[in-house]
Amino acid sequence: MKDIRIAAVISNSPVNETRRNLDQMVRWVKEAKKKGASIICFPEMNITGYTTGEDIINAAEPVPGPATKEIVKLAESENVAILAGIAEKDSNGKIFASHLIIKPYEPPSVYRKLQISPPERTIFTPGNKIPLFEFQGVKFGIQLCYDAHFPELSTHMAVNGADIIFIPHASPRGTPDEKFKSWMRHLPARAYDNSIFVIACNQTGENGKGLSFPGVAMIIGPSGGVLSKDLSGKEGILVYDLKVDEINRVRNHRMRFFLPNRRPELYSTGDK
Repeated sequence: MKDIRIAAVISNSPVNETRRNLDQMVRWVKEAKKKGASIICFPEMNITGYTTGEDIINAAEPVPGPATKEIVKLAESENVAILAGIAEKDSNGKIFASHLIIKPYEPPSVYRKLQISPPERTIFTPGNKIPLFEFQGVKFGIQLCYDAHFPELSTHMAVNGADIIFIPHASPRGTPDEKFKSWMRHLPARAYDNSIFVIACNQTGENGKGLSFPGVAMIIGPSGGVLSKDLSGKEGILVYDLKVDEINRVRNHRMRFFLPNRRPELYSTGDK
């Protein structure tokens, strides 16, 4: 890993207002770039908005599609990597909660949410791949909201070389403080157990379809401590420098870096 400055965006993203949401992205990307960020992460489904109702079917679009093409141009004009959420419709009409990984002058990549929560299952299809991505000397994974409740997913990413996991959310209900306390039950564990950075950000405000989001963004270090957070509940960006020295201090300590001491063979065959 190399040192890198990242930005986590808290945004309001009404459902089926893709044009409005894309225009807002331009503003946040330009602001993050002015602050020196190289990777800019938006919340889950910030382009199309998030809902578990059938309205999302009308907002969904293919990848690559019109929104993807606009973000490709934006990433190239600002020379940054953009991680942005979209309701993706494939050629068979299946709908995925997806996240775009757009790097300058490279074909767009996509992560499809793997763990679909019970309220989402009538609309969304789960993905079946666990990709990792690289940009400017860092290797990272993406998980979307409910994904983060499954520890083995983070461990799989870390074992395969991830230094960072970005966890964009569309997590409604509650106050910013309540959402922060909820996240503190599990997100620090994902960072601590795997000696990685975890970056989480959420939508905020009304989605126009009955859901209200409390915002919140946070950066968690490889020792499990919160390095920075935004609990204002308002739109904004949280910018932070991820330092290789911080991850090396943990991974070079024989008692604090757990992954090399795993015994996965114990779990692979069950009791005999």
